[in-house]
Amino acid sequence: MSKQKWLITGVSTGLGRAFAQAALAAGHTVVGTVRSQEDLRTFEELEPGAAHGRILDVTDDGAVSAVIAEVEQTVGPLDVVIANAGYGVEGTFEETPLAEVRRQFEVNVFGVVATLQAALPHMRERRRGHLMAVTSMGGLMAVPGMSAYCGSKFALEGILEALGKEVAQFGIHVTAIEPGSFRTDWAGRSMSRATRTIDDYDGLFTPIREARQKASGNQLGDPAKAGEALVHITSLERPPSHLLLGSDALRLVTAARTAVDEDIRTWEALSRTTDFAEGAQL
Repeated sequence: MSKQKWLITGVSTGLGRAFAQAALAAGHTVVGTVRSQEDLRTFEELEPGAAHGRILDVTDDGAVSAVIAEVEQTVGPLDVVIANAGYGVEGTFEETPLAEVRRQFEVNVFGVVATLQAALPHMRERRRGHLMAVTSMGGLMAVPGMSAYCGSKFALEGILEALGKEVAQFGIHVTAIEPGSFRTDWAGRSMSRATRTIDDYDGLFTPIREARQKASGNQLGDPAKAGEALVHITSLERPPSHLLLGSDALRLVTAARTAVDEDIRTWEALSRTTDFAEGAQL
């Protein structure tokens, strides 16, 4: 495998750190974004000379563009960009403040868009590159109590799918990374939890919240193996547009898509009744 230059947002902990470590172990150069000087030093100590830290808030559009332009000039042309930075908001739809929903989209959607838009012109000019973003199995299925999070990831899935079709002509690959539950701190310190205010949801949501907190730190997914999977697909001529990570993601997404397919089949006749007698087919 030829040596590549990667940029990954959010490498302080979790899957972002695991992706970076796997790429470094494979001999690649990795620029990782963090939020503090201490995290920057810790990251660069992973592999001096190959791990390059940059402090960045992905919700600052100007800073995102500036960092990627600077990296292209000082570290070199980027082969792989992974928009990983994000977090989760847990709470029923009715109990989640609108400000929390807006913030969830600001980080999980617009932060990713800013990152990929900043990297794309450089890759388009070179007619090569691999853009990736971490969505979630929650971008292809939804569970109670995660409407803001799943909504942000569903939005990202649509953006990435359209983007992939636009840039394939330039030799640029786009992959949506869709992890299941991994042994990171996502469900612990990294989770924002809306305050419970409505007793009517107790029976449904309280067991879900308790089970998620209990499982934190004992999830099925191995972050190191996820990192290895990403390194593998960057070596392929035809990498996947969608990459589910984890057997729980496979099970839950398959069940969700089966339910959608069933609705389509059940209501196919009614769907057809809304056409004009004649018209243009897309």
